[in-house]
Amino acid sequence: MKSKNRYAAIIERIFNSKFKPGTTHLDFERDEIVTIARQLRLKLPKNLGDLIYSFRYRSALPPSIQTKAGAGKTWIIRSVGRAKYRFVLMPDNPIVPNKNLAETKVPDATPGIVTKYAFDDEQGLLARLRYNRLVDIFSGVTCYSLQNHLRTTTPDMGQVETDEIYVGLDKRGAHFVFPIQAKGGTDKLNVVQIEQDFAVCAHKFPSLICRPMAAQFIEDGVIVLFEFEQTDAGVRISSEKHYRLVPPDEVSEADLQNYRQRIAE
Repeated sequence: MKSKNRYAAIIERIFNSKFKPGTTHLDFERDEIVTIARQLRLKLPKNLGDLIYSFRYRSALPPSIQTKAGAGKTWIIRSVGRAKYRFVLMPDNPIVPNKNLAETKVPDATPGIVTKYAFDDEQGLLARLRYNRLVDIFSGVTCYSLQNHLRTTTPDMGQVETDEIYVGLDKRGAHFVFPIQAKGGTDKLNVVQIEQDFAVCAHKFPSLICRPMAAQFIEDGVIVLFEFEQTDAGVRISSEKHYRLVPPDEVSEADLQNYRQRIAE
């Protein structure tokens, strides 16, 4: 059985063994993967964590699980401790770019040799953010990359990962921390990752102003940047911008006039 099918069979069995109508959350532990794989006579995944990671960040949960969510709802998997997880039923509010949002052209400062060899994956995206100071432009704060691919733990979630951490300083002297989640290719942004970034800020940078962000490639190389905030209804998008990196001479006078009008508004 292929890995994806094997993963789906195992996660389905874990979910269905615990689900009852009206349930809004289901707890399970990583060790249960071993038990279920043996029950189903499936080859045990070499990396048990990859099965969970796959459904948290890369792949949708099997239809047999999502059909039990009901209209306007979805199941997600949260980490609730070391090797401990929870299926949680929540409103289905996917983080997707607004296709009607206007683009902003930015003169491309990416070194030519980087452009030539960079992939359209999360690392290639993060490189373009860095060279073009898009986090500074989007946030309005002078920012610096502190660490790439941060892997740490938080008290309530266990191990978490953030693609890059920026710190910043504004004209008042206030200090900021910007956890960045990056998605290239067909990967999708997930609210679970943003919840984790808020937790990382609270645990590792309690004195800094936390402003989680996410970046994503969409069609024709446009880069979308999101900023998030925590509300009573959960994580919500507070700001979204679309940037197109272009040669400097492609930023026309008409473009500049349009951007001046944005400031006036």
